[in-house]
Amino acid sequence: MALRIGIIGAGFGGLTCARVFRSMGHDVVLYEKENDVGGVWSASRRYPGLTTQNPKRTYELSDFPMPDDYPEWPSGEQVQAYMQAYVEHFGLDSAIKLDSEVKRASYDEQRRRWHVESRTLSEGNTAEDDIAEFDYLIVANGIFSIPFVPDFPGTESFVAAGGTVCHTSEFTRVEDARDKHVLVVGYGKSSCDMAMGVADTAASTAVVARHLIWKLPKWIGGKLNYKHLFLSRLSEALFRYVDLRGMDRFLHTWGNPLRQGMLNSVEWIIERQLGLRRLGLHPGVPLETIARSTVSLVTDGFYEAIAAGRIAMHKHTEIVALEPGRAILGNGDSVPADIVVCGTGWQQRCDFLDESILSKVTDENGNFRLFRSMIPVDVPGLAFNGYNSSFFSQLNCEMGAIWLVDFLHGGFSLPSACEQNADIDRRLAWMEQRTGGKHSKGTNIIPFSIHHIDELLSDMRMNVGLRRRFVQWFGALQPSVYRDVLPLLQAKHKRRPAAHRLSGQLERSSL
Repeated sequence: MALRIGIIGAGFGGLTCARVFRSMGHDVVLYEKENDVGGVWSASRRYPGLTTQNPKRTYELSDFPMPDDYPEWPSGEQVQAYMQAYVEHFGLDSAIKLDSEVKRASYDEQRRRWHVESRTLSEGNTAEDDIAEFDYLIVANGIFSIPFVPDFPGTESFVAAGGTVCHTSEFTRVEDARDKHVLVVGYGKSSCDMAMGVADTAASTAVVARHLIWKLPKWIGGKLNYKHLFLSRLSEALFRYVDLRGMDRFLHTWGNPLRQGMLNSVEWIIERQLGLRRLGLHPGVPLETIARSTVSLVTDGFYEAIAAGRIAMHKHTEIVALEPGRAILGNGDSVPADIVVCGTGWQQRCDFLDESILSKVTDENGNFRLFRSMIPVDVPGLAFNGYNSSFFSQLNCEMGAIWLVDFLHGGFSLPSACEQNADIDRRLAWMEQRTGGKHSKGTNIIPFSIHHIDELLSDMRMNVGLRRRFVQWFGALQPSVYRDVLPLLQAKHKRRPAAHRLSGQLERSSL
């Protein structure tokens, strides 16, 4: 029995779902509002200087390696080209509707079908409405889909005088900064990338940051690729997970002095390598705090540019007002500004879902309540993929797609609704405590990507062997280790009697 699957979003979450579900014989339609695939890597959202945080061999899909001639840290354009090549390799073109924005998704309880209303811009730029029905709907629009830009006092007069205020994802042409005074808001990777991307073009470049955070050099001590220290099972075990088992438990109890000594040693190396105290940019908190929110990689040349005066740094302050040609900061400084670019994060919203559905998917604080970061409780025929900010976002999406199709084919059962809710409550409380509220509405699993993959594959009883997991303790995880998971799943369900395939799949999705 083939299902008709609707997917919203053509980033890693949507593309991997399209590939996995089609490989299991389902009819797939994928909606993407941009005119290319890629999600955050789309040409419409690539700011100057955008690169991956992961080295290429840790940011590829399990059975589709990145080209050998790609650099260790691919550019945004190269990642998008890689994703387009994935589409072509697996023949997904016919399943993807580009320039198609989903305006509304509602559920017909009597017919157990999803109604999706979309609007497509044709080649003649005429909007065409479309309504389609699906057995199952997968939301893969990503947690970085709606940019957040603060409402600075004075913005209206600043813009009226010729100024620009935008998000980093909306500033895509470095030439727009030529001979302009550029002020970048934020201290995350996108903000620092942006500052470096325009520094040689703009009349002046400045960064304003309320808080300083730790940044990880690509090469620790100038010699060791950071992936071997921070993209392994050992690195995850250094930070306290919601459940402590095995080596995790040891490192956070009897082995805590060893764990703390390892973190302190790396902190000492990074501080001296980057010259943080000399530049006055030491965060003033332990390195362990990188587990509280997104982890930021050092932008090539950023600290050197600050030392040389090419980029001005305004720390522990924020914009309190904009005036024509300048920004007023909370510390009293006046900074020249023609363009204000905000690396101020994203909003996690699904405005296309009916309010009756959205109220079950989220809580009163807007947190997404998803079991395994994928399944809402008591909402039939609906799933999310990619709602877990992680180091291995692409691999989490791929394993998530496989987990979801195995579930729908009856490969395993979910716990009761009561147990799911209890697990979600516990994890949201843990996220709130460890991140100080910066958990992206319950979608941030950094730095526990491998833990999440383990949970998905353990549900399926398909995790990689002990030997391979042991190797992952002492070096960066390689996605290629998981390339056999989908073929094993296909063989598993091929052996199952046809009468059991997809039996009660939509009912189980709402248990």
